Amino acid sequence: MIRDLLLGARFAVTGGRAGWVRTVLTALGVGAGVTLLLLAASVPSVLDGRDARHQARDLTATESGAPRSDRSFLYAATSTLFHDRPVRGMLLRPDGAGAPAPPGVEAVPGPGKMVVSPALGRLLASPEGALLKARLPYDAGGRIGEEGLVGPGELVYYAYGGDLNAATADGRATAFGHNVGAGRPSSAFLSLLIVVACVVLLLPVLVFVATAARFGGEQRDRRLAALRLVGADVATTRRIAAGESLAGALMGLLVGAGLFAVARLYAGRVTVWDVNAFPADVTPVPALAALVGLVVPLCAVVVTLVALRGVVIEPLGVARQSTPRPRRVWWRLLLVVAGLAVLLAAGPVTFAETSLDVAPVAAGALLALTGVTTLLPWLIETVVRWLRGGPVPWQLAVRRLQMGSGTAARAVSGIVVAAAGAIALQMLFGAVQSDFMRPTNMDEARAQLSLRDQGNGADEPRELIRELSAAKGVTGVSAILETSVRRPGPVRAGEDFAPSTSLTVADCPSLRELAHLPSCRDGDVFIARAHGGDGPDDAYLAETARPGATVDLRGEGGTPLLWRVPGDARTVDGRRGPMGWGTFGILATPSAIDARTLDRPTLAAWAVLDPAVPDAAEHARNAAAGISPLIQVDTIQNMERDQRFTSVRQGVFACATLTMALVAVSLLVSMVEQLRDRRRLLSVLVAFGTRRSTLAWSVLWQTAVPVALGMVLAVAGGLGLGCLLLRMIGKSVTDWGVFWPVTGVGAVLIMAVTLLSLPPLWRMMRPDGLRTE
Repeated sequence: MIRDLLLGARFAVTGGRAGWVRTVLTALGVGAGVTLLLLAASVPSVLDGRDARHQARDLTATESGAPRSDRSFLYAATSTLFHDRPVRGMLLRPDGAGAPAPPGVEAVPGPGKMVVSPALGRLLASPEGALLKARLPYDAGGRIGEEGLVGPGELVYYAYGGDLNAATADGRATAFGHNVGAGRPSSAFLSLLIVVACVVLLLPVLVFVATAARFGGEQRDRRLAALRLVGADVATTRRIAAGESLAGALMGLLVGAGLFAVARLYAGRVTVWDVNAFPADVTPVPALAALVGLVVPLCAVVVTLVALRGVVIEPLGVARQSTPRPRRVWWRLLLVVAGLAVLLAAGPVTFAETSLDVAPVAAGALLALTGVTTLLPWLIETVVRWLRGGPVPWQLAVRRLQMGSGTAARAVSGIVVAAAGAIALQMLFGAVQSDFMRPTNMDEARAQLSLRDQGNGADEPRELIRELSAAKGVTGVSAILETSVRRPGPVRAGEDFAPSTSLTVADCPSLRELAHLPSCRDGDVFIARAHGGDGPDDAYLAETARPGATVDLRGEGGTPLLWRVPGDARTVDGRRGPMGWGTFGILATPSAIDARTLDRPTLAAWAVLDPAVPDAAEHARNAAAGISPLIQVDTIQNMERDQRFTSVRQGVFACATLTMALVAVSLLVSMVEQLRDRRRLLSVLVAFGTRRSTLAWSVLWQTAVPVALGMVLAVAGGLGLGCLLLRMIGKSVTDWGVFWPVTGVGAVLIMAVTLLSLPPLWRMMRPDGLRTE
């Protein structure tokens, strides 16, 4: 047995030019699949590395109550956005010489200095980053190492915060990093998406590996017939064929390992759906890598032996050229039914659940998609059997498919699996995305940017309005100072605390964003009532916010500073601000109260942008940073998406992009392999005067017909699987047209593969292809 396997391996590498071509095609095909499998096996390592580095550098205000010492430091986050890309910034001010530097940084930057990530350094040095460079008034004096970055494309900087103090800093700490523990519980919906995505993305790879193992099958069978002629029995020829496939698969493992090593080196330069990784992180989990090394050769051998069961190899030839018996459909449908039954038995999944039994979901999806794939050969064989007539290219293509559609079905099976799974995933994403999005109650029609900072002076709102209004693309600015005031005196009997309310100081245009004012001039005071909507009821509010009332401007425990609400203060109805918060309490114009007496006020502002001005948001952010680097600037948006859902969706689409690239490669390699097997036939047709355009169109139809039938099957299977998965989570279909983009990708693949296969087709359509030895 071992000798037969070794003989087959020898045929794989010593079978002349034809044998080498077949082995190389098999090795390249298997190698491409192995590369993706190793990349998939590296995903856990990539995620663990990113999480570990994120925790090692993280600082949270809840864990920053360290006392001042030689090792302590003040810090404040100054993160921003630039062209919708997050830029993570941090100001640091050491309290002593022993203060630690952030991970990846040799020393805390000095006054006027900052250290940046390599990606941020390149951006600041490019013309594209000119606006961002103006926002960061520091000299870049160093680079952040890999241990301080989540990914190579991350934009991060640390700068010296000379103006930081205990009041303006986010906190004081003695070390970087903390353990986030288990974090928020996971979601059964997300687990379902991840499981289905893994099956959808990895099954086409396995299908392609199985297809690549059968490249050059017709030539191999003719060689086995010659072995039968010299005395080999059927069992021996099958062992030799298994050895030949095993050799190709092992060479494919080596090719895949080499391609993976090369891809690993360039991992940091590639960003797919905002996801990238350091080469050191792209390391397969040992157990998964060993599984790939075991499954791929085993798959090649099993596929070869199963394929030989339908072929009669005799000493005088191969019976493949006779009309094969019709394929049975019952066991193929059984796989689909079994998969759907397993999914139904998995039971309903509710949004409140935090765990999911992944085994039945994975098994059900795997069986269902495998069943859909196995239906393709039967569907193609059944349809082409009834096709008749038409132009000559069409007849040539149909006749070729009628004589043997197995090769075409195998080439298209990867598209069917990928397309059916993609349709099901799109249906899932479309149905559950509303559960991972929540309304923010913000009104982006009234303002597009929100600004927030600790108030440091009575004139700060006026200065902020002046600076922002001068920025390019800013058409309107509103700014307020807001604090809390309380009823003076001790807590009364029956009360747990003294009643308090909000005190807002702003000019009249800004106050109109917060309440319905009949008229307003500087010096006016208003009492805004929420009427129990988004604030306290009127009775509670009247304890502090009423004409003639006296309030304490200082917080509890401080020296009281009393202020009397004017007796002519008018009562108005509060309205939602652009950030969606209801307004209530005391509204005062600047002349009515000295804002310098307010206790720790908060500065809030809203900016209206001109959509016709490019980079209006960036100019506004630059103007805000010029006032204070600690001003927090956020984009106002009506809806907010869960970041976990966004991460899963980005990861799935990144992997889907790689899978579709593999499908395109598989189609091209399969087409070249088919043309190589038919080289003599093409030469005969050309010698008899067949036009090359006729043969080119026949190649197109030979690809288009199986792909068209495959897409029909994929749409039906994907919609069916998607509906069942939606039933599991209690959702209904939100969009029946999700299959159109997928079918569009299939059409593009047909055209791309056909165009790329034309050069080898022209080379094979030469009369010298009739020569034989």
